[in-house]
Amino acid sequence: MFHGTITEELTSHEEWSHYNENIREDQKDFVFVKFNGLHLKSMENLQSCISLRVCIFSNNFLTDIHPLQSCVKLIKLDLHGNQIKSLPDTKFWSGLKNLKLLYLHDNGFAKLTNICVLSACPSLIALTMFDCPVSLKKGYRHVLVNSIWPLKALDHHVISDEEIIQNWHLPERFKACNHRFFFNFCPALRKEKMKHSEV
Repeated sequence: MFHGTITEELTSHEEWSHYNENIREDQKDFVFVKFNGLHLKSMENLQSCISLRVCIFSNNFLTDIHPLQSCVKLIKLDLHGNQIKSLPDTKFWSGLKNLKLLYLHDNGFAKLTNICVLSACPSLIALTMFDCPVSLKKGYRHVLVNSIWPLKALDHHVISDEEIIQNWHLPERFKACNHRFFFNFCPALRKEKMKHSEV
């Protein structure tokens, strides 16, 4: 188990030992990073990853994501299972013009007003916020759906017209969160599948 920073993890890991001397210069060319479940508390050295397109930092101890501000080419950002309680301002999100997938579930978000800053993210089409305190608030889906205009899916369900237009009632098959609108855009890896793929 590791409890340090990204650079310490990269430079101390056996598989990366031959890259140690050039690791900081080469970070600008990283397109994909995955630091899942490493108990990291900080992502401070990530700001040099200016070419980053996919960033997976799930199941760590992160509380601040400001170092991602320079990663303007991000398309997918997975931060689920951390200790994030607030999001950066609209300036941060408006800079992530290519961000389409954002996984924030299982964090400590409690206020809808803090989550509405995501409305500045111009290309965001899928968002997860389930298992956060904010997802238990009345009108949570309605507020997010009507704040983040490009959003097409929220918490495993495609957004229905009924959620966008207030007091509009549609037949059951078109209602919000109907099983027909279920879409698992962040499937978890199952141990069974991983075992079969190793064989």
